[in-house]
Parts: sequence; structure tokens; C-alpha cells
Amino acid sequence: MGTSVLSLRMDRELLERLRDRAAKRGMSVQDYVVQMLVRDDFDARFQTSVEETERFYGVT
Repeated sequence: MGTSVLSLRMDRELLERLRDRAAKRGMSVQDYVVQMLVRDDFDARFQTSVEETERFYGVT
């Protein structure tokens, strides 16, 4: 299995929140984000977030 790189741009506040959550679990930010992405319910939570964002911006 190959690997790929995912680059994210985020504001300082979000990065600090991620650092805090990762530190509480003794993890790096990268490991914490990957763990969140592979959770069983990620797809459903992500879809809900997309729908709410679209409603907020009036896309749908």
C-alpha cells in the first residue's frame, strides 16, 4: 500500500485546539487527525458538516 501527503491550512485557534486534544491523549497532531479520520462515524459526521455549511452559505 502506498502513501500520500495531505496538506491542510487552518487558523491558529483550530490548530491550538487540535494540539490540546492530541496532547491530552499523548499523541502528535498528525496522529490525532488520522485517528479521527478513520473513526467509524467520520463519514456521517463529515456529511452532516458539509450539509450544515452548505445551508449556512445558501449553497443548497
